[in-house]
Amino acid sequence: MPKYAYFNGEIVPIEQAKISIMTHAFNYGTGVFEGIRGYWNDKDEQLHIFRLSEHYERFHQSCRIVKIGLPHPVEELCDITCELMRKNGFKEDTYIRPLAYKATEGIGVRLHDLEDGFCIFGVPFGRYIQKEEGARVAVSSWRRIEDNAAPARAKVTGIYINSALSKTEVMESGFDEAIVLTHDGHVSEGSAENIFMVRGGKLITPGVTENILEGITRDTMMQLAKDELGVDTVERQIDRSELYVADEIFFCGTGVQVAAVIEVDRRQVGNGKIGPIAEKLRSLYFDIARGRVDKYKHWCTPVYK
Repeated sequence: MPKYAYFNGEIVPIEQAKISIMTHAFNYGTGVFEGIRGYWNDKDEQLHIFRLSEHYERFHQSCRIVKIGLPHPVEELCDITCELMRKNGFKEDTYIRPLAYKATEGIGVRLHDLEDGFCIFGVPFGRYIQKEEGARVAVSSWRRIEDNAAPARAKVTGIYINSALSKTEVMESGFDEAIVLTHDGHVSEGSAENIFMVRGGKLITPGVTENILEGITRDTMMQLAKDELGVDTVERQIDRSELYVADEIFFCGTGVQVAAVIEVDRRQVGNGKIGPIAEKLRSLYFDIARGRVDKYKHWCTPVYK
């Protein structure tokens, strides 16, 4: 458990970082959040926060969509986060959760004329999907929320009921993770991860208009595939049945990191093991995120001076 959190403008003991049961965000899901990873490097004795500024840029975008005022610019948010991690003394892989939310205590559905709150906490965190080398997944009967109903490109707390419904549905049927389709039946993403497939040597992923979260790890995968593997990514609609004949499939995201999919709807993907492209990208990702690759050190923010 963390010892400290950032709450109401200062770093306080975690037990003091509390909200009322009447808080608007608790009652109506009117908050936004980010998921950020810190990776511990034993050799350097350093905690590297991966693509910290990019996460806070997206955080600001989420706040804008949901009309939440955030008084801190990106650079200041980065400084606060590093200070909080140092205060906690984390020396292991860590998951960092900033939250901006409607803090007014009262009843009434709206976004205007409400107070805004902001907090950050971090927790030690390992794998999100235990079978990262080979997850068995199923297509959920729950469809992905549509942008004109609730904007998936914003990490809105209330929207994640969509993720919870889809993930629980498939896990209770014996699978490790869900794939969710758009309202018109095309592949969108996992319950809380972006998805890639490989067909004919091409890396393919749904475009940003397929009601996906515009993932930072997704962007990382596309850059590394092109620059390090010489593989371009095609962004286009994907039919459900394409998953059944894909050579490789993998999920990516801050939480899930890079996780291979070896089965979809009880159909084996490829040879039933992590594919060569996913394996190379996964290895690159962890080396880079732990600050081991000089070329990508600009993606890593060191916590300890």
